[in-house]
Amino acid sequence: MDNTLDCLALAGLAGAAFVLLTGCANMVLMALLWLLYLSLVNVGQIWWVLRWESQLLETGFLGIFLCPLWTLSRLPQGSPPSRIVIWSFRWLIFRIMLGAGLIKIRGDRCWRELTCMDYHYETQPVPNPISYFMHRSPWWFHRFETLVNHFIELVVPFFLLLGRRMGILHGLLQILFQVLLIVSGNLSFLNWLTMVPSLACFDDASLGPLFGARLRERAAQRQLPAPGGQRLSLGSCVRRVLNISLGLLIAYLSIPVVLNLVSSRQVMNTSFNPLRIVNTYGAFGSITKERTEVILQGTSSLDPHDPTAVWEEFEFKCKPGDLRRRPCLISPYHYRLDWLMWFAAFQTYEQNEWIIHLAGKLLAQEEETLSLLATNPFAGRDPPRWIRGEHFKYKFSQPGGKHAADGKWWIRKRIGPYFPPVNLQGLRKFFEDRNWPYPVQD
Repeated sequence: MDNTLDCLALAGLAGAAFVLLTGCANMVLMALLWLLYLSLVNVGQIWWVLRWESQLLETGFLGIFLCPLWTLSRLPQGSPPSRIVIWSFRWLIFRIMLGAGLIKIRGDRCWRELTCMDYHYETQPVPNPISYFMHRSPWWFHRFETLVNHFIELVVPFFLLLGRRMGILHGLLQILFQVLLIVSGNLSFLNWLTMVPSLACFDDASLGPLFGARLRERAAQRQLPAPGGQRLSLGSCVRRVLNISLGLLIAYLSIPVVLNLVSSRQVMNTSFNPLRIVNTYGAFGSITKERTEVILQGTSSLDPHDPTAVWEEFEFKCKPGDLRRRPCLISPYHYRLDWLMWFAAFQTYEQNEWIIHLAGKLLAQEEETLSLLATNPFAGRDPPRWIRGEHFKYKFSQPGGKHAADGKWWIRKRIGPYFPPVNLQGLRKFFEDRNWPYPVQD
């Protein structure tokens, strides 16, 4: 299974790299890339449940129809993007932003009270170094941020309906907004991806100055229709039929999405079809007011309840752990395990059985699992006999304060145990009951 997944990922990487480096693509190649990623998402289970998976699939699906049917030319003759495709991208960014705004207004009251940004920078999934300082902004600045957020998500989307100039302004504001989100947090490739449909807000005249005069002239000539009396190629005819079919499909699949948007019981980040073509979106409908973390610890002690047992911590690549480690800066890269640990921290281990599975892998010191971590305190030693999960409350230290002067970015306080000490032998039945392969020590 691992080899199959690796092959799928490598095939997708090779295809995407070809498109990126050569600037050449056709509908067949783009459809293949979309199918590869859809396959990964469908088998990925909890590891592929985040919003950007569906958003990437929908964006990629629309990208198929931007391309000519067969040719791999950078500037194919007579095949400019259809207005149907352009407006499908605009409909996508409209739903993304309006859905995010509505779920906030209908969700956590702190969005209505303009206080959510008092907590967001500290409690977001994976803060970055800028988050540390943004969290300490004055209260009035946090109120201003929240108002701007509401304006961008609830008002600006309707600029698309107000003509060319307002549409361009919409695109500029949305891209600027995403840049600000990238600067202030590690939200994976989500914000980078959200910029893509915003590009559909610009026309050739507005984007032309970004390219040389010769390229603009060549592109204009290539977009001219076939000379009078010359029949359209088979590929052009097929492409027209596909574009019209796309418009009808998007309209039909948008019905439950629109009903969801206007519903007082709006749900976010949901797909109403197995292909994830037209989805609902939203972000941070509720804000956690305190940051909690699950810290995994191991010991070589025979008795985990011995007061003298030395417990050593496993450090993840990006999520908070070591109080002196600077928050990471990884966007648009994404550490999926670190994100899942954030979700697990405000739930229970019974709701996240995968974390016990992870503990079993760490007890066995499996190399593939250890590669997902930053540090392994048992490297070069015998594997730990026991692993436990401890629950802590984390807060940013005060810049210039005594903790910061001691090199600490974080302050933490123990809440209690998250899951009790476990060993490999004790986990055997747990694994067997779930038909999970029992970890074997390397």
